[in-house]
Amino acid sequence: MLDDLALFVSIVEAGSLHAAAVKEDLPAATVTRRLQKLESQLGYRLLNRSARRLQPTAEGWQYYEQCRPLVHALRQATQQLDASLSAVSGSIRVLAPVNFASGLLTPAWVSFMQKYPDIRLELELSNLLQDLVGSGADLAIRVGSLDDSSLMQRRLGSAALVMVAAPGYLARAGVPRDLQELEKHELIVAEPLRTWRLRRPGDGAEMVIEPQARLRVNEMRLAVEMADAGIGILLCPLLQCRDEVASGSLVRVLPDWMPQPRHVYAVWTQRRYLPARVRVLLEHLAAFAAGNPLLNDEAGV
Repeated sequence: MLDDLALFVSIVEAGSLHAAAVKEDLPAATVTRRLQKLESQLGYRLLNRSARRLQPTAEGWQYYEQCRPLVHALRQATQQLDASLSAVSGSIRVLAPVNFASGLLTPAWVSFMQKYPDIRLELELSNLLQDLVGSGADLAIRVGSLDDSSLMQRRLGSAALVMVAAPGYLARAGVPRDLQELEKHELIVAEPLRTWRLRRPGDGAEMVIEPQARLRVNEMRLAVEMADAGIGILLCPLLQCRDEVASGSLVRVLPDWMPQPRHVYAVWTQRRYLPARVRVLLEHLAAFAAGNPLLNDEAGV
């Protein structure tokens, strides 16, 4: 009914059904039908119509005088909201894992802020899984499987995982030749990689290991440093240990068994349209990820 009341106001202001149809870009028959429907719902005749003249009835004048300021206020608010949602400016709040956002994605944040100087970016970093809906954030970066089916998502890429250890540790404890020997070693478990999912490309064999950790830590960078110090064998993202692997201070363990990569997603709450400022960030992150080999399934293999 609200739309039909707004159309009635437009008819009175335009002075005729035909002029209102042109103004609202509607067929004349549609304008007539909607006016008749509104009159039927209200139980009053709103307009006296003749071939030459259109005049509001007494009831029609009352509805016009009461509804006109409300309709104009609503239209103005809608126009302002449309302009706000379409503007590439304003504030964006993003939730993301600490090491991922402050390491690999640092160049993406820098280039985004340089490209869009009118956007204010608020990054809230935590290794805990935060409630996107309850937090009121615009976007979240998630790594691994997504359990919340109510969220919209866009896959940005996949982060390769590697099993590594310091040469000094392997010289002392021995190099594991298979998964049975691996489980006898001192293992470092870094959250959230509590379960190690491994695949052997040669024959397609797959294994899932629930490692018994000598050291368990919820910060990936510290886990890498502990492995580098010779504490044990670690499963971690390649992007977190690539410098150590390149220098040789960490080496691959059981290279025939490939840890399954972890997918990286941008997620947001369900809504039909994303504000332009959030949409440009999403596209910027997707373009950055597409050009980064460390977010490729085959990275480091």
